[in-house]
Amino acid sequence: MNKFLKYLLVLIVLLIIAVVIFLFRPITSKKIQTTSNEPVVDAVLVGGGIMSATLGTYLSELEPNWQIRMYERLDNVAQESSNGFNNAGTGHSGFMEMNYTSEKDGKMDISKAVNVAEQFEVAKQFWSYQVKEGVLGQPNSFINPVPHIAFVWGDNVNFLEKRYAAMVKNPMFYGMKFSENPAEIKQWAPLVMNGRDAAQKVAATRMDVGSDVNYGSITTQLVDHLKKQSNFKLQTSTEVTGISQNDDKTWTVAFKNLTTGKTDHVKTRFVFIGAGGAAVKLL
Repeated sequence: MNKFLKYLLVLIVLLIIAVVIFLFRPITSKKIQTTSNEPVVDAVLVGGGIMSATLGTYLSELEPNWQIRMYERLDNVAQESSNGFNNAGTGHSGFMEMNYTSEKDGKMDISKAVNVAEQFEVAKQFWSYQVKEGVLGQPNSFINPVPHIAFVWGDNVNFLEKRYAAMVKNPMFYGMKFSENPAEIKQWAPLVMNGRDAAQKVAATRMDVGSDVNYGSITTQLVDHLKKQSNFKLQTSTEVTGISQNDDKTWTVAFKNLTTGKTDHVKTRFVFIGAGGAAVKLL
């Protein structure tokens, strides 16, 4: 057993070293060689996830003549963090996320929860517009109603009750329910209550207008529409390997085709990095 633990420890150390080397390998330090007569596109989107897809849609709508390029290192878009299997799919509205509220000097501060709820309403308006324009399909292909429930026990019951009392005064949280009744909470969340000590003090809030969002579906649909535009080009299996600023304040983005090994670059006025953790060195 000791020998096994020794090998396991060595393996973990080697993995940590490999991750550090990967994340902190030099990328942006080298200036990319270009010529003055190269064409310049308007925007480069690094990563094929929900952020790049959303920004690309906004830009295409507001600046229809802009030349936009998107580079994704995998063989398709929405395969990592935006994929439905890789995130909770929560439509964050501050309904159940208690870290969005805090108690200060005996007063409950819900300002962050209100701000988050307002932002998600804007997101839903954006998606609604895209459905109306035929960019997105039927709403149930990417968003569905699901109750949002916050559950606490012990000393946190008082906090949740104060949180509820403050939030229901705001129009963003009308309809929120609060209960300390174990039987009612069991109807809301049976698995949470199953086998729980009947003497334990519990409480929960519930918002029936919560949402479950498939960000991968939204991403795929938005990008599919962008690909129909002549000024948009997507390159998958393509990793951005460097970014450097030119003397004229434009940017040069270097990339590599992971299938063929071919390297190339593009000059652009703006760069947006919407990729995952592997792109941290590009920031």
